[in-house]
Amino acid sequence: QVRLVESGGGLVQPGGSLRLSCVASGTILSINTMGWYRQAPGKQRELVASISTGGVTNYADSVKGRFTISRDNAKNTVYLQMNSLKPEDMAFYYCNAGLVRYSGGYVDNTWGQGTQVAVSS
Repeated sequence: QVRLVESGGGLVQPGGSLRLSCVASGTILSINTMGWYRQAPGKQRELVASISTGGVTNYADSVKGRFTISRDNAKNTVYLQMNSLKPEDMAFYYCNAGLVRYSGGYVDNTWGQGTQVAVSS
């Protein structure tokens, strides 16, 4: 079984920074693409950033130049460094893992429980 656990959310003033972390637990052998999504009240969940096993990244236009996604494959962890936060960044942020190979086989499209990011003065 594979679980994703996010941390690092909180309240920050506009222009501030937060770093989100997502750890995949279980006897994991490999993880394909990992990503961060967000969902604000009344809106659809949207991709914020993704990163492949080899480190190729993809960002939503709204966060380019402000957010940086990275991963530590040895620790089965993905990070999202968020700088210059804006009120419109306020949402629940969810970690997602693509195809995961673990001791029990394979599992695809696993989600974390989410962590809340609030941006307000």
